[in-house]
Amino acid sequence: MNQEFIGALKEIVKDKGISEDLIFTTIEDALVAAYKKNYASPTTSAQNVKVSINRENGEIHVYAQKVVVEDVYDYVTEISLEEAKEISPRYDLDDIVDLEVTPKNFGRVAAQLAKGVVTQRIREAERNIVYSEYKELEYDIITGTVLRKDKGNVFVNLGRIETSIGPNEQIPGEEYKFNERIKLYVVEVKNGSKGAQILVSRTHPGLVKRLFELEVPEIYEGVVEIKSISREAGSRSKIAVYSNDENVDPMGSCVGPKGTRVQNIVNELKGEKIDIIKWSKNPEEFIAAALSPAKVLEVEVFEDSKSAKVVVDDNQLSLAIGKEGQNVRLAAKLTNWKIDIKSKSQAEALKKEELKEESVDEIEVLE
Repeated sequence: MNQEFIGALKEIVKDKGISEDLIFTTIEDALVAAYKKNYASPTTSAQNVKVSINRENGEIHVYAQKVVVEDVYDYVTEISLEEAKEISPRYDLDDIVDLEVTPKNFGRVAAQLAKGVVTQRIREAERNIVYSEYKELEYDIITGTVLRKDKGNVFVNLGRIETSIGPNEQIPGEEYKFNERIKLYVVEVKNGSKGAQILVSRTHPGLVKRLFELEVPEIYEGVVEIKSISREAGSRSKIAVYSNDENVDPMGSCVGPKGTRVQNIVNELKGEKIDIIKWSKNPEEFIAAALSPAKVLEVEVFEDSKSAKVVVDDNQLSLAIGKEGQNVRLAAKLTNWKIDIKSKSQAEALKKEELKEESVDEIEVLE
């Protein structure tokens, strides 16, 4: 290896952000293996060979290392004190003596091997840089450009890497047009054998959360908190918010002036409806609010079973349950409570039935 090669190597190391020590140590280790394979002799072995590269002029030296002993039993790894003293008077017992064994044509072999090692290290370094860059975006939003659709997967360009949105991570009914820019939620970033692998989603509740953080300064600043989210992508989401400042209305902050903030999110989600709920530590209040837009008359909670009985006006029953049970299903996910809804007339009829049964039981006891 000549000085020009070393200079070029240092430039590559600088540009790619690779550790200079790491690259030289890796090359030296590779050269030890090459020496062992092609030049090892009865006086050397892999265990007692080291390769040194001069990091300024590129000179390469191979040394057989031997331990100084009084009596030599292994001529491959040991040297007598007497022989060591002939080389240099400074040697003493247990010192390591380096005996140069550099083959004449080893420089040419070394140069070829070094190029291969450097190329491999550059690939690994670039993969690690890309992985680290995208790992920081895990659980966050990233913007990508739609490339193509193939076998149900939508392929997206994220800048330095390409990924795909799987069928289960796509919003039902959403169309993806070539060159369209879309926001995606980064579910996970893995470092595989072929580099960074990024799992993205358009259906994850985290997408709604991050979109609100981008649109609502009060959430970004921590004044308003998102306590929970339930979502059926492409159809409807419910989001429970709470304010740490009594002077700030959490729901009003999320809706924004003339509804602009929430409308921007709805537009990004291609028309998905969003219900903004005021969170409460009181389960009765929270459950009642979660069933919005229906108006709730009564909530009875059962802590042991984490369930609640809810009563609404007769004309509010279908609204509370929602189309195909969606409203109550989302409310249950949002609050983490099982919810059983009854209309006022159903609840009254049930109460009468219970009273009737109690009366019959009392009569039987008296008899």
